[in-house]
Amino acid sequence: MDREVRVDPALGTVVHVVGNRQSRPNLATNTSTSTCPFCVGGLEAPEPYDVRSFVNRWPPMPDDRCEVILYTSDHNASFGSLSIEQATKVIDLWAERTSQLAARADVDYVLVFENRGAEVGATISHPHGQIYAYDHVPERPRQLFANNWAPDETADRVINSNSEWTSFVPFASIYPTAVTVAPRQRVGNLTSLSTKQRLELAAMLIETINRLDHLFETPLPYMMWINQQPANGLVEDAWMSIEIVSPWRQKGLARFIAAAEVGAGEYFNPVVPEQLAEKLRSISQ
Repeated sequence: MDREVRVDPALGTVVHVVGNRQSRPNLATNTSTSTCPFCVGGLEAPEPYDVRSFVNRWPPMPDDRCEVILYTSDHNASFGSLSIEQATKVIDLWAERTSQLAARADVDYVLVFENRGAEVGATISHPHGQIYAYDHVPERPRQLFANNWAPDETADRVINSNSEWTSFVPFASIYPTAVTVAPRQRVGNLTSLSTKQRLELAAMLIETINRLDHLFETPLPYMMWINQQPANGLVEDAWMSIEIVSPWRQKGLARFIAAAEVGAGEYFNPVVPEQLAEKLRSISQ
């Protein structure tokens, strides 16, 4: 059986068994544009484009509920190297696809995310993200919104802010390097963002990712995802946020989640959040 959703009978953990993804391409360290499926003329981008979305050929879920988002046709770019105009086009596409997928009767939650770097599982190095449209609200965002999450902007953990957004280090992350970006006023999802909020978000994400890339003086492998209001209307007053996390605690040195942590469900972070925020604030832009 190539694809099946199972639930651990003791813990209730949802596990997607996805044997069909074993054959997907792995070009994470590839620098050649001639073999990249996301470059212009490649398998997934036959025509020139600014931004592009398409259905994932190796989806972990059925019924066209998994998509790929291409940020730019430039193979050697990253989100942090985009212009504000180009980054805004990406955000507009995130919002458009969120709206379209959330309107489906079989979708309860839309997760926009990115894995950058082979160290966190990216299989193709071309700058891109993905979208998974779940037929339920996964446990983590369900808990987040059930607890009425709102930005925790304690001064010594704030990195930067503009007229619409704030970036800060979370109070207690299981990841050694972690930053949250949140709107200064309550907004539930990408679709609800105004033109100004999208422009300011583009600027904030570019700046934040560049700070993270300067933290260890090399491109940081990271995972980024957007927490946004479920599509089923069960949460009325959600406050969206964007999380960017990395397993690195030093340059090239990952903090592995170990047996005591996995076994107990309690974690040990060697990086003090307030010290991380101070380092990120000190990086000039």
